[in-house]
Amino acid sequence: MTDTPIPAIELRRVSKAFGSVKANKEISLKVQPGTIHGIIGENGAGKSTLMSILYGFYKADEGEIYIRGQRAKISDSQAAIAAGIGMVFQHFKLVEPFTVLENVILGAEDDSLLRPSLAKARKELSHLAAEYELYVDPDAAIADLGVGMQQRVEILKALYRRADILILDEPTGVLTPAEADQLFRILHRLRDEGKTIILITHKLREIMDITDTVSVMRQGEMTATVKTTETSPAHLAELMVGRKVLLRVEKAPAQPGDVVLEVKDLRVTDDQGVLRLKGIDLSVRAGEILGIAGVAGNGQSELLEVLGGMHPAQGQVRLNGQEIDLTGRFSDGQSRRKRGISHVPEDRQRAGLIMDFTAWENTIFGYHREGAGLFTDNRALQAEADAKMQRYDVRPPDATLAAKNFSGGNQQKIVLAREIERNPDLLLVGQPTRGVDIGAIEFIHQQIVALRDAGKAILLVSVELEEIVSLSDRIAVMFDGQIMGERVPTDTNETELGLLMAGVTEKVAAHG
Repeated sequence: MTDTPIPAIELRRVSKAFGSVKANKEISLKVQPGTIHGIIGENGAGKSTLMSILYGFYKADEGEIYIRGQRAKISDSQAAIAAGIGMVFQHFKLVEPFTVLENVILGAEDDSLLRPSLAKARKELSHLAAEYELYVDPDAAIADLGVGMQQRVEILKALYRRADILILDEPTGVLTPAEADQLFRILHRLRDEGKTIILITHKLREIMDITDTVSVMRQGEMTATVKTTETSPAHLAELMVGRKVLLRVEKAPAQPGDVVLEVKDLRVTDDQGVLRLKGIDLSVRAGEILGIAGVAGNGQSELLEVLGGMHPAQGQVRLNGQEIDLTGRFSDGQSRRKRGISHVPEDRQRAGLIMDFTAWENTIFGYHREGAGLFTDNRALQAEADAKMQRYDVRPPDATLAAKNFSGGNQQKIVLAREIERNPDLLLVGQPTRGVDIGAIEFIHQQIVALRDAGKAILLVSVELEEIVSLSDRIAVMFDGQIMGERVPTDTNETELGLLMAGVTEKVAAHG
């Protein structure tokens, strides 16, 4: 008879409601020590709420939490830290002007005299870096570090506070493939040293590659916990959604036609005088998807904003052979729409929707000046919005609800319905499935491919490399405001694309 180890974390019948919405319903979970435990689920499944309870951001309405066999009262994040729990958030909680060392000790100073605390932290950081391969310059300013290094600082902060249970929320969302691989090596090292890791991610491949155990949540309930070696991506997707899900994008080979979009020497300077686009050349043909790969912040956003009429620029842009004004005088979203350009912005809440307005009003924004007679008939507009919401499976299918009352995935469907159903010559689409659950991802991909098959040109920007590779007919990789190279998906791999995303070309590699 073997002794069962005491779980590092045990949740017993934990529930949490926000008004009438039950985010967590009697969740029970055991996380074994020295393992990497994945938690997956659709948008709104309750993953983040559950982890926020464990880290003290929320207080459970009912249920019990046990840490290493002892019942714990986690009233706030300080109590969680005292219990040995650390959390690395999707959006880092670092003070950019401060150094690595200053960020690590912030909130954990020994006394009012900082010098002894800094000296102690420097020594401890050196030890942690050697033990876990978490090398970072302690004197570097956070603002000067890339996202991969900033993430290391967040992990170091948790370890410095003696955390032996680490929660990571969507940790690879802003990393290159090489940085993600390095993170996984670090997490394996932490696990092998006895740390317990909880990994929240929507990427099934990551779950399969790195976790020992995976728990699936659906609609606030824990539906399954399985050993990773005893499951598959298709099985996990079905557990998450409640039906079989097509994980691969099915599409016929592209049949490219005439050039729809032609961009030459496109340059953009931001409000601080920094050059963000440094001479972009690209073209997109009818009936093809050109995917722009790259880590966020390398000029993809500015490219979409210029083409969508949101930002002036220098250079030349032609649509169906006709030049588009880039000066800002006649350059706006409305004029672009008249020319046959639809735009799904990267940030749906700031640029795609007006959150306090209803769904039906949001289905016409940007096109509300067209056909003034039609757009004075609100009932006709609502009926049209109802039909769009039905076709795009927007839930709940109530066009009179304010946009802010829909989940992120359903907000995205409202924007996509508005833009795709205009039958544009060119669709600009940024981060089409950001924050969207796996069932909605499948649907959105099908709509984009259907538009391509109808002979339309599509320029796709996504930080999800897997999405770029599976959807695109051609891939252009951006780094630091420049196109580093162009590839055909069938003739490349994630390693090559990852190097280009990091600014490494064959020329650079050959010269060291």
